Amino acid sequence: MYQQMIFVNLATSDLAAAKKFFTELGYEINAQFSDDTTASIPLSDTIVVMFHTPEKYAQFTKKQIVDSTQSSEVLLALSAESREKVDELVEKAVAAGGRISGETQDHGFMYGRAFDDLDGHTWEVVWMDPAAVQG
Repeated sequence: MYQQMIFVNLATSDLAAAKKFFTELGYEINAQFSDDTTASIPLSDTIVVMFHTPEKYAQFTKKQIVDSTQSSEVLLALSAESREKVDELVEKAVAAGGRISGETQDHGFMYGRAFDDLDGHTWEVVWMDPAAVQG
């Protein structure tokens, strides 16, 4: 059965640093789709982040590339299997040079935290009680 995928394309000011940051979070670089202008980082079977140098990213758009340390272009949210996994990923991000973004959100049935990566892209990490989702 066909599974639709999402490829999140982001500009990075330092490709080597972006690669190092995400490998420190536990992800791997897909060398087949990476080169000196792009890093392909699968987050799951259906989600792949593509980090591009600004020059490479500009080949895909005629729009101005935002400075993600100053402006928000997108909020990215990743699910986690538990509250502990939320904390674990955010703590890894901070240890790798990222910054906490916003306040911890704890609504009982849903728990989330967020971090900014080295380029200022905001990544939310969220756990939701499966019982709350089902009804």
